[in-house]
Amino acid sequence: EVDVNMKTWTPRAAEIERNWYVVDAEGQTLGRLATKIATALLGKSKPTYADHMDTGDFVIVVNAAKLVVTGDRLLSKRYHSHSGHPGGHREEGLGDLIQRKPTEAIRRAVKGMLPKTKLANAQMTKLKIYAGADHPHAPQQPKPLG
Repeated sequence: EVDVNMKTWTPRAAEIERNWYVVDAEGQTLGRLATKIATALLGKSKPTYADHMDTGDFVIVVNAAKLVVTGDRLLSKRYHSHSGHPGGHREEGLGDLIQRKPTEAIRRAVKGMLPKTKLANAQMTKLKIYAGADHPHAPQQPKPLG
């Protein structure tokens, strides 16, 4: 027998509670760290999670320059881009990317773990990455992401 009064609950935009978390990337592995960050940005660990809404939290990553990459990925992992013009193909190794812009390696790893939708762009704006130990988000009183 089916209960006629059963309703599916969905969160309202005003009900979504956004927390701030801080992660120290020093000594952490890139992929494992990116998984934790992506889960927090999506809001998957919250009981209010809905896949059609942005229910995630803000994540601050510090010490991005002191990230650890295992194996030979610093040499073998390649990032590709194309300008759209003839001969506009660019290729860069992970080691070169970390040296040039350490925050970009984490950003790309997390972005690859989010859905390929417009919603993911909104979720990526909640990710703040800093190469050093300082961040300007002290007023938000971020808690460590565990």
